[in-house]
Amino acid sequence: MVSLSECESQSWELLVTVDHQDEEAQKEFLLRVTGNLHIGGVMLKLVEQIEKSQDWSDYALWWQQKNCWLLKTHWTLDKCGVQADAKLFFTTQHKMLQLRLPNMKTVRLKVSFSSVVFKAVSDICKILNIRRSEELSLLKQPEHAVKKKKKKDKNSKEPVTEDILNLCDSPVSSGLAGSTGLYSKTMTPTYDPYSGTPASSTITWFSDSPLTEQNCSILALSHSNCSPEILAEMYQPRTLADKAKLNAGWLDSSRSLMEQGILEDDQLLLRFKYYTFFDLNPKYDAVRINQIYEQARWAILLEEIDCTEEEMLIFAALQAYHISKLSLSSEAQDFPCESEVDEVEAALSNLEVTLEGGNTSNILEDITDIPKLADNLRLVRPRKLSIKAVKPYWFVFKDTSVSYFKNKESAQGEPIEKLNLKGCEVVPDVNVATKKFGIKLLIPVADGMNEVYLRCENENQYARWMAACVLASKGKTMADSSYHPEVQKILSFLKMKNWTMSPQAVSDPESIDMKPECFVSLRYTKKYRPKQLAARILEAHQNVSAMTLVEAKLHFIQAWQSLPEFGLSYYIVRFKGSKKDDVLGVSYNRLIRIDIATGDPITTWRFSNMKQWNVNWEIRQVAIEFDQNVFIAFTSLSADCKIIHEYIGGYIFLSTRSKDQNETLDEDLFHKLTGGQE
Repeated sequence: MVSLSECESQSWELLVTVDHQDEEAQKEFLLRVTGNLHIGGVMLKLVEQIEKSQDWSDYALWWQQKNCWLLKTHWTLDKCGVQADAKLFFTTQHKMLQLRLPNMKTVRLKVSFSSVVFKAVSDICKILNIRRSEELSLLKQPEHAVKKKKKKDKNSKEPVTEDILNLCDSPVSSGLAGSTGLYSKTMTPTYDPYSGTPASSTITWFSDSPLTEQNCSILALSHSNCSPEILAEMYQPRTLADKAKLNAGWLDSSRSLMEQGILEDDQLLLRFKYYTFFDLNPKYDAVRINQIYEQARWAILLEEIDCTEEEMLIFAALQAYHISKLSLSSEAQDFPCESEVDEVEAALSNLEVTLEGGNTSNILEDITDIPKLADNLRLVRPRKLSIKAVKPYWFVFKDTSVSYFKNKESAQGEPIEKLNLKGCEVVPDVNVATKKFGIKLLIPVADGMNEVYLRCENENQYARWMAACVLASKGKTMADSSYHPEVQKILSFLKMKNWTMSPQAVSDPESIDMKPECFVSLRYTKKYRPKQLAARILEAHQNVSAMTLVEAKLHFIQAWQSLPEFGLSYYIVRFKGSKKDDVLGVSYNRLIRIDIATGDPITTWRFSNMKQWNVNWEIRQVAIEFDQNVFIAFTSLSADCKIIHEYIGGYIFLSTRSKDQNETLDEDLFHKLTGGQE
């Protein structure tokens, strides 16, 4: 039996600082403890000594020197490694945080600073009624953007006050279970799929949530566009290196906000990190669809992604007349008839196959006899001094390869060349106005990429061959059930681009209530006068004028997905054995090594061919092994290697999702694939 004096000799004093709201209350407390006292016992001793009656259930101990929470209340101080020199902080786990959403609106809400970011984002999305929280994450604002903004603010005469949507009374914010956001497929639709407004049957649900009907409208509908002056002040990346800076600030999903230096009332960006938008449904996803649309819109306006002038005008037409005006129009509040709902759902079925967000193809629907394409096309091979050799050939597309022959009659013999498209890069080379329908193929070879162009005669031929090339690059054939929807998606995008001048529509652009500079990037406001821009946007608008509000947003997202750079997140890296820096593009299904000076792809590696990957945390090097004994290793120069490691694991995790699964995610699998062992 241990005597009292022996106990006292083994005990020691522990300093704990209490995070009090009351400024006059005592902050620091000395507790006499022993090493075998558990964390829960320490908190009990502390609360007894504070002698203040309040709810302490959300409080926990934060170890300042070790930068960690002591959340395992059954662990002893010895097991945690806490000794007399430790500085503990007794503080709330849920704190206020400002989140800037993709639509540039800021919401203020309580978030768990002790949960890992993956769980915190899940809770945030429940408050905002955004399904599929695994597609989003939190991002620190780029330092260069913040500095530029502050510099501009100093020169401005009037301080800019931002409206902040306060959602601090949410059930999740209080540490309670919270609403599930009506995720169940058997429940009543949350939103009207025609206009994106809350359905009348769910108004009672909003009355019990911080996301009132008015707040929901702020998140689910697009509102007034920013002025050209504000757009000019916003950070716009000019080079690949600039684009790489945008992705440096992603938070680690396996650690808490507090562990990553985030303080109460800091501002973070909530963004779609993974470009695999799975199971979009207007009946449940009005906020999600609008926020995806807004992220796409700002990426185009700020030139974070490149597009042609023709494509920019399509995006402007969808923004200017459809989404902006219909969002403000009272007509958008009308409820749809069944046929209109069916049209939106049909558009969705086309949209879902544009990305490999899961197993969208049904094996039973695939035909057993793999079809082939055979057509007269022109082959273009770039040569030195920018001279291009253009020759007509008879092309045959079968499985994942393209063969070409001198003519149709010689197709029974050996081809002149057979191009295997598996793992290649497929880039559209199209100008509908000039009837140019080209397909640029970058085919991996031993010393880089072999560049080949195919020229088609018309839209229909282009759509069939382009769809076949896209599927072949992913290792799929035309027998896959996604082939025909892919063809229709391409034709739909070409139709939007194919407009003709209508004198009636653009007779007096100045009489139209539109500021065209708000809908295009600065490059085009410098190139054209406002009157010219308005006329061209109105021309493009003719092909999209009949769309509903939700349909217009879905078409905007679909057009964004059709851009060659869609879904690529850039990082500056140094490959093992290389003497110069390169850019690494991370996409949902591949990695691309890109020349930092020219922007040209050097090599592509598909995730489907990846055998394993790991990180050497001592030298911060990512190593990946692919099929056929292909091995690559690189160090990241523009961001922590953990961010790239998490990107790769995250995309592989998202590829395991299926519509047959229930809504619950395997969080342990996500952390296993993305966490790493530091």
